[in-house]
Formats: sequence, C-alpha cells, structure tokens
Amino acid sequence: MDGPTGTVRIPPGRQEIILACLLMEAGRVIGTSRLLDLIWPDEAPDTARTQIQICVSRLRKSFAEAGLTVSVVSRAPGYLLRTGDETVDLQVFNRQVMASRVLVKEGRDAEAAEMLRAAVALWRGPCLSGIPNETMRSWGVRLDEDRLAAIETYLGLELGLGRSHDLVGEISRQVHENPLRERLRGQLMLALHRSGRQAEALDVYRAGRQLLADELGLEPGEELRQLERAILAGDPALLAPTARPTVTEVAARSGDPQPPPDRNRAAAPQPVEPATPGYGEERPRQLPADTADFVANEPVLRTVEAALLGDDGQRALGLVVIAGKPGVGKSALATHVAHRIGRTRFPDGQLYCDLRGVGADPVSPQDALGRFLRALGIPGPMIPDDIDERAEMYRTLLASRQLLVVLDDAANEAQISPLLPGSSSCAVVVTSRSRLAGLPGAMRIELEVLDRTQALELLSRVIGEARVAREPAAADALVRTVGGLPLALRIVAARLAARPHWTLASMGHRLASERHRLDELAHGEMTMRASLSLTHDGLSNAEQRLLRLFSLADGPTVPGWTAGALLDDDSPFPSDLVEPLVDVQMLDAVAVERTGEFRYRFHEVIRLFAREQLALHDSPAVQLAATERMIGGWVALAEQAHARVYGGDFTVLHGSGRRWQPPAAYAESVLSEPIDWLDSEQPNLCLAVDQAARAGLHELCWDLATTLVTLFEARGYFDQWEYTHRRALEATRAAQNRRGTAAVLGSLGTMHLSRQQPDEARRSLGLALKIFEELDDRHGLALCRRDLALLERQVGAEDVALALYEQAIRDFEAVGDVVGRAGVLTQSSYIWMRRGSTALAHDQLEEALAVFREVGYTHGEAHALRRAGQVLLRRGEHAEAERVLLRVLDNVRRNRDLIGEGHLLRNLGEVHEAGKRYDQAQEAYRQALAVREKIIDVGGVAVVRLDLARVLLRSGRAAEAGALLDQARESFRDRGMRPEQEQADLLARELAGPSVRP
Repeated sequence: MDGPTGTVRIPPGRQEIILACLLMEAGRVIGTSRLLDLIWPDEAPDTARTQIQICVSRLRKSFAEAGLTVSVVSRAPGYLLRTGDETVDLQVFNRQVMASRVLVKEGRDAEAAEMLRAAVALWRGPCLSGIPNETMRSWGVRLDEDRLAAIETYLGLELGLGRSHDLVGEISRQVHENPLRERLRGQLMLALHRSGRQAEALDVYRAGRQLLADELGLEPGEELRQLERAILAGDPALLAPTARPTVTEVAARSGDPQPPPDRNRAAAPQPVEPATPGYGEERPRQLPADTADFVANEPVLRTVEAALLGDDGQRALGLVVIAGKPGVGKSALATHVAHRIGRTRFPDGQLYCDLRGVGADPVSPQDALGRFLRALGIPGPMIPDDIDERAEMYRTLLASRQLLVVLDDAANEAQISPLLPGSSSCAVVVTSRSRLAGLPGAMRIELEVLDRTQALELLSRVIGEARVAREPAAADALVRTVGGLPLALRIVAARLAARPHWTLASMGHRLASERHRLDELAHGEMTMRASLSLTHDGLSNAEQRLLRLFSLADGPTVPGWTAGALLDDDSPFPSDLVEPLVDVQMLDAVAVERTGEFRYRFHEVIRLFAREQLALHDSPAVQLAATERMIGGWVALAEQAHARVYGGDFTVLHGSGRRWQPPAAYAESVLSEPIDWLDSEQPNLCLAVDQAARAGLHELCWDLATTLVTLFEARGYFDQWEYTHRRALEATRAAQNRRGTAAVLGSLGTMHLSRQQPDEARRSLGLALKIFEELDDRHGLALCRRDLALLERQVGAEDVALALYEQAIRDFEAVGDVVGRAGVLTQSSYIWMRRGSTALAHDQLEEALAVFREVGYTHGEAHALRRAGQVLLRRGEHAEAERVLLRVLDNVRRNRDLIGEGHLLRNLGEVHEAGKRYDQAQEAYRQALAVREKIIDVGGVAVVRLDLARVLLRSGRAAEAGALLDQARESFRDRGMRPEQEQADLLARELAGPSVRP
C-alpha cells in the first residue's frame, strides 16, 4: 500500500491475510470467526483471537504512521475497513463494471466500453498472487476471471461499434495469453473476418479446435462452431457495422474553436432544429444480468435458440415456453439465451418483465403493455387506457423491428397472449411453472434438473475445482442429495464457500440428516426445504431475524436501507446488515446504486420460506411495526423527492403517518435527480401503497399515494395513479379518515382531468371539496378549486373559472403555498389572453415566473414561458415570441419531453404563419407532425395536419393541402373531435372555392 510518506510495508503472514480480507470486503464487517478460518483452516490455537487483535492493532499503527486516510473499526462480530470511495481498486472496478451495464442498457455502448477499459487498467498483475493461502488464491482466481470477463465485454462492445480492424492486434494478444477462452477466440475470428481476412479467421478456429482436442479432449462450443459455419457461408449478419466515434473523440471534436460571431450582422430568427435522433425509436435493453456461474445444457440451448431464430427467418413468431418446478433454473436459462442471441439477432432491443405469476399480486397484461410501450418511446399520456388499444399500439411498434421479449414467471395464457408481438421478426421466451398448453405455435421445453456432470461443474465454479477434486465421492453424494436442483446446489455450495475448512462429506451428512427430518415432504419440496433449513440454521439469531423481516419487502429489487428500517437500525451503512445473507445465497445482490449501496432480490422459493419462518417466530405486532418503519422510509424519501422537484413542500397534502429516515448521505445521493429516482423505484413505491392499505396504515397509505402524483403526472403513469389511489381510498374509508379520503378524491379528480374525463373529474372534485369545506382545510380547498376552475375553463365557463381561481389564490396565500399560487396565475393568464387582456396576462406570468425561478421549479417555469410566448404572439411581437418558444423547446428536448416538443413546434409554426413566413411554418408543422406520428398520437397528428393544410393552401399548394385535409377530417370524425372537425370543414369549403394565393 502507498501512503503520503511512501510505501506501507505489511509483513507477510497473518497481518497480510487480515489486510487482504479487509480490503476485499472494504466497507463490510468481517467476522472474527471468518478470519480465524482463513488463518487456521484446520484448528485454531487457544490464543487465536488475541493474535487477531494484535495483528489489527499493528495494522492500525502502520496506517497511522503512513498518514493513510483509512481505518480499521471494531464492529460486532469483527472488524470493518473504512476507506474513501476511490481508495480500493477492487471497489472502483466493481462500480465501473456495474455502471457499464447500466450504460449498455441505455444503448450507450461506446461509453460503456471506455468505462470497462478504465476498470481493467486498474490491474497491476495477478490478483492476491503473493499471499500463500489457498482461500486467497481461489479469491484471486475469481477476480482475475472478472477482469477477463470485462475485457471480453468491452471487446465485444467495440466490435459492435465497427472497430474490428483496430482490435485485431489486441485480441490476438489476449488469445495468446488465454488460449482456451472460446469467447476471445470467437472475437478474434469476427475481427479478422470483418477486416477482410477470412482465411486467417478460419485458421484461428482450426488452431483452437486442435488445442481443445489436445488439452481437454473436447470439441469447440456451439457458439464457436456456429461462427465458423457463418464465416464459411458468408453470412451477411456478420458484416461490420459502421464505425462510430468514441466518447473521447466526440468530446475532442466538440471542443474545436468556433469562429467569432459577426457583431455587425442583424439578429435573425433561429431555424427550428430537428428533433433529437432516436426519439420514439428507443432500443430497450431490459434484460437482467446473466448468471455468472450458469452451467449450459448445450442441446437444450440449441433447441431454444433454433425455435427463437427459425430457419433463415422463414417462420412465424418464435415462441418458446420454458416450464419446470421451482429452483430448476428456468429464469437463468431464459436470461442466458437472451444474452447469447439478443445483441446479434435482435438488434432493436430486448424487453423483459417479471410477471410475478406465483405471487399474490401478478402483473396484469395491461400494466406490462404500459411498461413496454414506455420502453419503446411512447410517453405515458399517449398510452391508451383500453388493453386492446395498447396491444394494437404495441404490435404496431414491433411490426418493423427485430426485438426479443422475455416474459418471466407467467401465471397462465391469459397473462401472456396480449404481450405477444404480431411480427415474425420478433421472438418471445416465456418461463412458467405450468406448460401453458393453450399458447398456439409455442415450442415447449420441460426443464429437468442438472445431470451429474453439469451439477459437478456448477459446484466447481462456486467452491473451486481443487476442493471438488479432493473429495470426488463426497461431491457425487452431495449432488445426489440435492437431486441436481440448481438453486439448492447453489445454496449448499455458497455455504461451503463461506466455510473453506468444512469438507464436502460433512456438508453431505448435514444435508442428509436435514432431509430425513423433513421426509414427510414431496421430493422436490424436500430438497429445497432441506437446503434452505440447513443454511438458515447456520445463521446467527440476528441474521435469521433479518431474513424473516426482509421478506416483508414486496418489491422486485429492494435497496439496502430497508434492512435498517425493518430492524430499526440507523447505521449509515445498512447494507452491512444484509451481506451475510448474500454470502450464503439466501439473498441475491443484483445491482449497485449510485451511492455504492447494493440492491437485493429474493428467489421466490426463498421468500416463501422466509415468510413461513416469519409467521412462526414474529408476532403480528412485530411484523406491523417493521412494516410501518419500512413504508415510513418510502414516504420520507418520496416527500423529499417532491420537495426537490417543486422547490419545497408545495401543492401537496401530508398526513400524520410516522416517517423513518434512511441515511442522510444515501438520500442526498439518490435524490439528486428526484424524478429519475421516483421512476426507478416506482414498482416498490406502488407496492408500498398497497402494503400499507393491507396493513391498515391508512395515514401512510394516502400520504404516499398522493405524494407519488409528482411522478405520475410528470411521466403519465395513469394506471399506477388510479391503482394506488383506489387502494388508498379503500383504506381511508375503512378507517373513516375523512381528510385522507378528501385528499385522495381530489387527486383522483386531477387524474381524470389529465385523462380528459370531465364528468368523473367533476364528481371526484365535488366530493373532495365538500369534505374540505366541512374540515375548513384551506390547502385542500385551494387544490380542489384550482382543478375545478380548469374544468370550467375547458367547457367554456370562463367567468366561473376566474371566480374559482380567485378563491384558490386566497387559499394558497393563507397556507403559504407560493408555488400553488403561481400555478393558478399561469392558468388564469390563458383566459385573460383569450379575452385580449394581454397586459394583465403578461403581468401574471411575470409574477409566476419570478416564483418558479426563486424556488427552482423548472417545469412550472417552462409552462409559464410557453404561455408567455403565446401572449407575445397575440400581441404581434413575433420575433420575441419565437425567441421565448425556442428557449422552451430546447428545455423540453433536453428533458426528452416528446409531448412538450410537439406542442412547442406547433406554437412555432403558428408564430411563422402569423408572420406570413409560410416556408418556415411548413417546416415547423412538419416536424411537429413527425413527433406526433412517432408517439402514435392520432388526434394530435390530425390537428397538425389541419395546420399544415392551411399553410399549404396559403402557399398555393391546394392539391397537397386537400390530401392532408381529407386525412384530418376522417380522424376528427372517427374520434368525435367536433370543434376541430368544424374548423376542417370551414377550410374544406375554402379549398373548394377559387384558388387562394398568398
């Protein structure tokens, strides 16, 4: 180690082993018993614990003398190494690898490749090579394997970016150093082939085949064989993509000096920029991570791939159903296959949904379609309510794409059918405990347990080949005992990996005894219960308690702070509490947040086991208290997220439910982008509302539901808005909670307004207003009157609307809600603008803008600026209107707000049209039309077609105008858009008269 005063020398032996272990697990507690097992694997002396303490004391002294900003902290049941975020290369490497996966899912392959290169550059040789300890050596081998995997990943990404020629030398060197790595050999073959060196590519294959035969007596894997066949056949799928610049190259180019502006040139209106590339054309990458120790059954893999890919594309939809009992590896197989073929054969993306078919709350087809449509680039407000319309939009978007869909843990055919694409260019993998015989045309795979060879390979990957080789008979017996069930084998293997001094024979005896105790169970269930019970009984009391309580968290993946809430432990590093459960595979660590904290997930079988233990050992009162703290943590974070969006606790009501505060540093980090955090945690937050309703925590329930409108409104999550509020309404009414009931009804009224359901909106808002009047709740009254005013404005009752706006302003002033008041000023300015009182409208908007800017509410500022641009247009100040609208357009494009972009482009068209700049008006309208078409906004498309037809007619292009007008009129008739239809009929009559010239 290096410190400010030079290199810190750590003597070999016990200190070196302890330091290495602490560094490997920096930030986590290492139990003293684990250190004892590492240093004395056979039998520790009586003075062992004292010797450990002496070693730790000497390490602390060495650190202090060298001026290192690290410390070894005593924390039960052992020690913890505190370091800075960038101090330990292994932690930096792991964070960068995890971050690269996120970049890949976002389609940012070039950035991901550069990040992985930086991560690999941290290596300075074989890991832990200088420590004479068998366990350390096995750790080092695993870490070096992680490095090689990262190299293979960035090479694969860069091959996909079209850089084959530049990579040949580097991949050749890697193949020379790692001649048995088939993935590297395949990458070298591909790079050579794409560089026009087919003969050399085939030589590389033949050399690898000979080496495998000589060294291992094996043939190359199917993937390598397929690549050889493709090269021989000249498969066009192997053609190199066009090379794309690296992030560094792009940054360098953007730094080129620009010519100075011509200050003598008169300012001209800026041209409308084209929409951001890729809008509405997203390539989702939703697959979960591949299983690192996945053991392939090659015949099954080939069968699944052949069914998905078909014969040269001459097939119907590729549909595979993978069925089997719990723990047999259905999800792992589906994910592995999807990763193998997803990138190359389905380049337009991969969709994934855990349908939770065996859970108490399976995902509905309607909800799954909503998720998929958003992932494909459709904004929330554009997603129809009707499931048939959603399915039609989904099939339309997939009709021209090559896309793979993975539907995990399906309950039945009815849950699956609406999610099937209609195009043979796509394929679907389904996993289920049942065979789903009602799905026509599906290839069904009944997944069996691992055979002996596969099971031993999996065991070797987890605990190391050397341990398996030392006890071959015991390894065979252990595999037979778990019945070849992958999940059970992984759990048992994890227990062995955590206890390197245990023999495989001793583990086999323990497991056989546990199975005998549970012999009343069916064989498959007995295998799992025995494995789980054995591992559970080996945990400490505190770890067993956390496992039980953690099963209360319903979400698909759960952040580490929930462990602190469930245990009422305010530790700043709550993930430390969870890691012992990860070590024995009772929980999976599946992602890393920007804070460096992990996210966790239960296998459903283990969750059910943990809940059984919960019912046996924890009273309903204990469970309720833990649930209340956990939901209180979600409420606290959601409340802070709302305040960051709105610049304070404005335009929202809160209840008296008890909060539980997650670590402040965690909250500060994850809430730096509050809407993004709300979006990423949306499944957990909605499940928390449901769980609060079931538990009778009505104050937390309605509070969380209404606070989440911050997300629902911003992203158009109307399904989630309605579901959470219906559940909250049931809870508040059952508890006779009148204020909570009114708050939920008022928020439902806002939702109905957004959905253009005026009758439902009036009914909900009227009920809420009555209760708030009885309670004399000024804040609730302000929110209801604001929305009722908007409702009256929409039906043309502008005087009634203005009166309600005035009352709402007084109510907001009374409770100090400055943002609520500014929002009312923005809304009422529209009426004054329509009435010609542009000066009053302008003054109201200036006052609102000042408030929004002061508190930092950017969405309110953008809305008010757009209104200001419309006011300027009404006043004939075309150049200033264009300047303001262009500024807002730039903002909505940065936020990828497609709906806002469509509105702004249309407004700019109106500005150009009013100034008789018909060419520019056409361009703006055409861009608005393109945006609307991308998001399949049929009504919006028709409105812009009417605008464009009008401008074309003014430009003397009557024939083109007539064609657009016919399309618009048909849409208006089909959708019952009467005011727009009347405008179109007027223009049609004008078109039928004498030709019009500008």
